[in-house]
Amino acid sequence: MLELYTSAILIFTSFFTLINPLGTMPIFMSMTATLSTKRRKQTAKKATIVAFFTILAFAFSGHVLFNFFGISVNSFRIVGGFIFFVMGWDMLQARLGSIKHTDDEDKIDAYVEDISITPLAIPMICGPGAITNAIILMEDAQEVSQKAVLISVIAFVLLLTYLILVGASKITDKLGETGNKVMMRLMGLIVMVIAVEFFFSGLKPIILDIMNS
Repeated sequence: MLELYTSAILIFTSFFTLINPLGTMPIFMSMTATLSTKRRKQTAKKATIVAFFTILAFAFSGHVLFNFFGISVNSFRIVGGFIFFVMGWDMLQARLGSIKHTDDEDKIDAYVEDISITPLAIPMICGPGAITNAIILMEDAQEVSQKAVLISVIAFVLLLTYLILVGASKITDKLGETGNKVMMRLMGLIVMVIAVEFFFSGLKPIILDIMNS
């Protein structure tokens, strides 16, 4: 039993660090700045649910899928970096707010659907690090109890992520429209820097492999 508790603590620490909900919170605030509180909660809920099932899917079959399709985690990082860069550029231009001001419910729903899956769920919450960690830990978990602990801890981390994102709504409301626009542009710059780091952290190993082969 003590071994399971120790394992749970290690799993929690690694996933909370890799998912980094506190780092995701400012970006979530910027992207949902002019949505209603209800819509922001809906976006956060959908993003965390999608991330949870995506992590589980890779945990149980990721290693097989990566080998079958010849996909590497480094390639995933490159694609994630590209998505981050496009998202950061849009934030820098304050383009994310354009569709939010419409009264058309279908367009609002489409926006919530769009950002909740990409980029919030994938690759921000469920990024290369979290996916890789899930695959490795699931392979190390030989017993059913160990697998159950792993799944439970992942669910708990994502529940905390949801609560943190929902709590960001109160901060967004207090900042007001001008504050949110300023924050969106600042976060756009930060996201673009993150994108460059993601891109080159994936590109460097691939180039080194090509040079060594």
